[in-house]
Amino acid sequence: MRLRLVPQDTNWNFFSWPQLWLGISVVLMVLAFASFMLQGLNYGIDFRGGTTIRTDSAMSVDVKAYREALEPLDLGDVTITEVFDPTFGEDKNVAMIRIQSQEGAEAVTGEVEKSVLNALSTVAPDITFSAIDSVGPTVSGELIKTAVIAVLLAIGAVLIYIWLRFEWQFAVGAVAALVHDVLLTIGVFSELQIRFDLAIIAALLTIVGYSLNDTVVVFDRVRENLRRYKKKPLKEVLNQSINETLSRTVMTSVTTLLALIALYVLGGDSIRGFVFAMIWGVIVGTYSSIFVASTILLWLGVKRDWSKPDATSGNQYANVDA
Repeated sequence: MRLRLVPQDTNWNFFSWPQLWLGISVVLMVLAFASFMLQGLNYGIDFRGGTTIRTDSAMSVDVKAYREALEPLDLGDVTITEVFDPTFGEDKNVAMIRIQSQEGAEAVTGEVEKSVLNALSTVAPDITFSAIDSVGPTVSGELIKTAVIAVLLAIGAVLIYIWLRFEWQFAVGAVAALVHDVLLTIGVFSELQIRFDLAIIAALLTIVGYSLNDTVVVFDRVRENLRRYKKKPLKEVLNQSINETLSRTVMTSVTTLLALIALYVLGGDSIRGFVFAMIWGVIVGTYSSIFVASTILLWLGVKRDWSKPDATSGNQYANVDA
């Protein structure tokens, strides 16, 4: 017996209250934007600048013990990751410690370096610093600008791709869903003040791809059904298409969430922000592909027969004979 997360033949009406679902999305987007404008993001070292210290030790790296040893120093945002690289040698255990820039200085001072070394020596007595690199605020500002451009270019490319593959109405719906997902993700990070670094930018771009894939699956079925049922109202075609792809959508989302939740629980602090963004993105991406992209497509309307001239494009009430 095959496992089914949804019944085989569903006939749920996803457009009973289209204004309600779209209204909820608009309110959430406004709140997310307001949170971003009022309190901003908790930028990590990548965007605020700081110092990266590479440590060497014959003892194995204990990230938790390292973090506990540095907590009394009150250094602000500190990221500790173990590095596996055969070029370092088999007898070397390497960790990368990233410390945010301290107040009044672009990099940590010699006194701070010494206090960090002394603190870590209580965990690994033979520990040494093999490299110390600093990133100033100018470079960090460039990273923020580059990250914003990357997200905007990704959304712009999606707009062109959907426009060429389908119609402009589909493109508007898909891009609206992507903007919805990205803005809500940024809003959650702003409201909860979770550290926002380059890994989260990677998560945002991944969310764009995931949400787009979900939306394209639905839109492909919509286009097929528009050709097949030329006299059926657009609302019914959309409902039928979503119901037909619902099993695939739910199964994909649930299996992805199972893997992400396992990573969130077991993966450690260094990837927790990235995984949280992905979990949130999968949830809102699945929601937006059904209740945002499809609702906007319903409002804009589409032509009903791709074999004929685009005479009724944008008219959702037109009935074109075969």
